Amino acid sequence: MPKTPHQDRRTTLTNGELRALDAHWRAANYLTAGQIYLLANPLLTEPLTGAHIKPRLLGHWGTSPGLNLVYTHLNRVIKARGLDALCVWGPGHGGPAVLANSWLEGSYSETYPDVTRDVEGMARLFGQFSFPGGVPSHIAPQTPGSIHEGGELGYSLAHAYGAALDHPDLLVACVIGDGEAETGPLAASWHANKFLDPVYDGAVLPILHLNGYKIANPAVLARLPEPELDELLKGYGHAPIHVTGDDPVQIHRALAEAFDRSLDRIALLQRTARQERGNERPHWPVIVLRTPKGWTGPAWVDGEPVAGTWRSHQVPLAGVREKPEHRRQLEAWLRSYRPEELFDAEGRPTADVLACIPEGARRLGATPYANGGLRTRELPLPPLDDFAVPADKPGVTLHEPTRVLGGFLAQIMRDTATRRDFRLVGPDETASNRLDAVFAASGKAWQAQTIQVDEHLDRHGRVMEVLSEHLCQGWLEGYLLTGRHGLFSCYEAFVHIVDSMVSQHIKWLKTSRELPWRAPVPSLNYLLTSHVWRQDHNGFSHQDPGFVDHVLNKSPEVVRVYLPPDANTLLSVTDHALRSRDYVNVIVAGKQPCFDWLSLDQARAHCARGAGIWDWAGTENGDGDPDVVLACAGDVPTQEVLAASDLLRRHLPELAVRVVNVVDMTRLLPREDHPHGMPDFEYDGLFTTDQPVIFAYHGYPWLIHRLAYRRTGHRNMHVRGYREMGTTTTPFDMVVRNDLDRYRLVMDVIDRVPGLGVRAAVVRQRMADARTRHHAWIREHGTDLPEVAEWTWAG
Repeated sequence: MPKTPHQDRRTTLTNGELRALDAHWRAANYLTAGQIYLLANPLLTEPLTGAHIKPRLLGHWGTSPGLNLVYTHLNRVIKARGLDALCVWGPGHGGPAVLANSWLEGSYSETYPDVTRDVEGMARLFGQFSFPGGVPSHIAPQTPGSIHEGGELGYSLAHAYGAALDHPDLLVACVIGDGEAETGPLAASWHANKFLDPVYDGAVLPILHLNGYKIANPAVLARLPEPELDELLKGYGHAPIHVTGDDPVQIHRALAEAFDRSLDRIALLQRTARQERGNERPHWPVIVLRTPKGWTGPAWVDGEPVAGTWRSHQVPLAGVREKPEHRRQLEAWLRSYRPEELFDAEGRPTADVLACIPEGARRLGATPYANGGLRTRELPLPPLDDFAVPADKPGVTLHEPTRVLGGFLAQIMRDTATRRDFRLVGPDETASNRLDAVFAASGKAWQAQTIQVDEHLDRHGRVMEVLSEHLCQGWLEGYLLTGRHGLFSCYEAFVHIVDSMVSQHIKWLKTSRELPWRAPVPSLNYLLTSHVWRQDHNGFSHQDPGFVDHVLNKSPEVVRVYLPPDANTLLSVTDHALRSRDYVNVIVAGKQPCFDWLSLDQARAHCARGAGIWDWAGTENGDGDPDVVLACAGDVPTQEVLAASDLLRRHLPELAVRVVNVVDMTRLLPREDHPHGMPDFEYDGLFTTDQPVIFAYHGYPWLIHRLAYRRTGHRNMHVRGYREMGTTTTPFDMVVRNDLDRYRLVMDVIDRVPGLGVRAAVVRQRMADARTRHHAWIREHGTDLPEVAEWTWAG
């Protein structure tokens, strides 16, 4: 049972505490502005000149004073209460503020020893910010204590809740900018409090920072009257605490009281749940902090108001190298923080500046929760033999691959019931995707009202379902980046909703892999099912296999894509993905009955190869090259290729056919383009250099051409796949409409094997007639041709 948080009520500050908080805040503001402007003279020991200023001024000042204020006050409560805490900084370009604070607390110098906590290190801190070879202007993997990429808005609160899940002793503060608060993902994230378990999860403290403006426009929530905003947040299930003003002394006192009230309430809610086992859904606190945008910066520039307006969003004084008046304003601004009181002659922070900073791993920049690989434990994966399906003969028995996988995932849930470091997330589709075996091991997380007809809802459940792909993705990213494991199950067509989110996560992983101090974290694993070829009942709107294309455009050292053709290969691929680190693994597998092609041992060997010849499926005798290669990737394309091979065996027995199945799509790339890529000699041995290749692919056919365009035999490759010919129809009609069916594949072979066109003209005509019969049959009977529906592999 997790411990009950310590409760320590404080509502007032002593003069000494107030002085220390203000000193820390001023120091952070000084360092923030210095990063935006200064290349030299970091302590202003001489009058400011144009040579001291960066040639290009980049960065964002407007949100930074508020972030510095929050960081300062988080330091106070963490130190006073002995908290383990993490903060997710939502405002996109608050990078200089967080860097300033991590330098002040010493965690930055520990991470980057050359940026020492003295005048030389301060000069390096300033010089590297948003400078070639330096660090980005936003919060990024290079920032100690961060788990959240600041380059795109909308995901901070979902990340915060993901980090808090199954971390019962952790406080996750989340600063939400008023621009970010307008995004759809953030709006949905307010509902995450209905899924947070006060017994086994930590607490999330949202801090809604309203400074009035975005880049150029007013922010919606900042213009709501306080009573209206209060009602909105209460409607979301929060207990709001408002802090408003621009007087530093008043703000320090009010914010200190707000933090104490919030943390006292959190402690009470958790104690009630953990000791008294109360069933009432908690109404967690939220702090609404209203301060001016660009607070403490220049009030007026060139006759225009700046502080408190949108003009302070980025660089309030843009012409400081060229305009003496701007330079004088900059110097006066920097000196207004009284740096001589904040840093000694060697540039070291004074005792007052450091007084509120916690020690060791409790510093926000040093928390191990933000370097999740340090906390990751190996996932206890059960033996695959316990879940494999028998496949004594290929293509005879059928199983639903995802239902088989559900048993495997259920056992993982059981084996992690005590340690609680595995979650399954998805948008209300766990049962639909045939993974409902997991409910025997864990219910669905739910803190809201329940009624008698509900099923599988559980206050302590670890299956997360909410009809927002954004929220599922954000939860899982926060969960993984703080050191736990998980799987995201989704309908294939609708995972596109998180295209931008996965791009950001891939960028995060790519950069993190280049930082030796960041330990590898568990991979982000997607299971995409209810896929394009079996969405015949839902129709065109549910048919889109393009997520694979999107992911394969990204950093090759991070991305992996698997198309297992049956249940045993799905087990093998998933086992591999769950063991991996620092990847984004995309697995596409069907949930409908699918032929069992490979035994478990065969599946393991095939998955290890990533692509291989299925010699039992072809007709070549090993004497020279085959006449044609039938290649396939994906469960339905594999079935159609095997059926086409069966037809060729019966109608053209003299033809030497090779069947190649691809389970790892990145194997098609050259070795120099991807770590899994095949060298040319291996690719040529598999696909030949001069024989026709008919490739049946699960998704858009042009992807295969893009992956293989540099191969010697690419000119001989003809790819069939999804061509946006979708509708509500029968399963087999989907492949016919897109020319991926067995009859079309046989026709392609006849058309492309030299000399076969004339010799096999009768066979080709029979194949075309079969397609015609199919069209007539489905319109009369509403089902597929018996020869298709009842087909099994007879080889």
